[in-house]
Amino acid sequence: MPGQMLRLGRIAAYAGLTLPLMPVQTVLVAARSRWARRLPFLYHQLCCRIMGFHIERRGTPCAQRPTLFIANHTSYLDIMILSAAMEASFVAKSEVARWPFFGWLARLQRTVFVDRGARTGVSTQRDTIRRRLAAGDNLILFPEGTSSDGNHVLPFKSALFAAAEEECVLVQPVSVAYVRLDGIPIGRFYRPFFAWYGDMDLAPHLWTALGLGQVTVSITFHPPVRFGDFGSRKALAEHCWREVATGVAAALAGRAVEADFPAGRETAAAAQ
Repeated sequence: MPGQMLRLGRIAAYAGLTLPLMPVQTVLVAARSRWARRLPFLYHQLCCRIMGFHIERRGTPCAQRPTLFIANHTSYLDIMILSAAMEASFVAKSEVARWPFFGWLARLQRTVFVDRGARTGVSTQRDTIRRRLAAGDNLILFPEGTSSDGNHVLPFKSALFAAAEEECVLVQPVSVAYVRLDGIPIGRFYRPFFAWYGDMDLAPHLWTALGLGQVTVSITFHPPVRFGDFGSRKALAEHCWREVATGVAAALAGRAVEADFPAGRETAAAAQ
């Protein structure tokens, strides 16, 4: 019974927050207001409170625009977590746009939808992302191409890294790990309560997640780099994978990694 009440309370609070804000965000997006970027950031911070997620942040998200954030992907919950940590839109698979309700929310956050199955369309997808970056938007890319079990990071697909070729774009690896439930470390047995992957059905997984207690999520922002530092998209993808995988492994093991870049590093990178 307590679990049922918690679920229903969270659903009611989420609906009470979300439904009135959806038409507001629709107007902001149509008007191309700067608040179209800001409102989702504030909204998801409130969502995290409602859903019982506490974010432990190591390192600093780039203040410079445009930045392409490269993150591992464990669950649909990553969207809320990452959106509460920075102002950015997502690069998502085209199927998400057709999801009931959540597809609408994704469009309101100005998500870039790509068809990952259409290999002949990679150049079009790259150019779409490149135009958004050129317009000064920060984007979050999940280069695994799918969600994982949360215990490790899958290999990164490098094709869309080419969107960061312009010198003005910074690339920042980000590690996301679900580490504690009610203060107790989350082991392999409990990690599927948060990880959504394989042939898991969304509705029962979400219903279970809504009944859990206070969840601590570790986000590690690694030092930003530029495409030109590596010379190829594959080399850049491999670097980002190493940074992200190291950060996830350290967080799951309860160890901190040296994530924050030295004072002036970001400014210097922007000036090059």
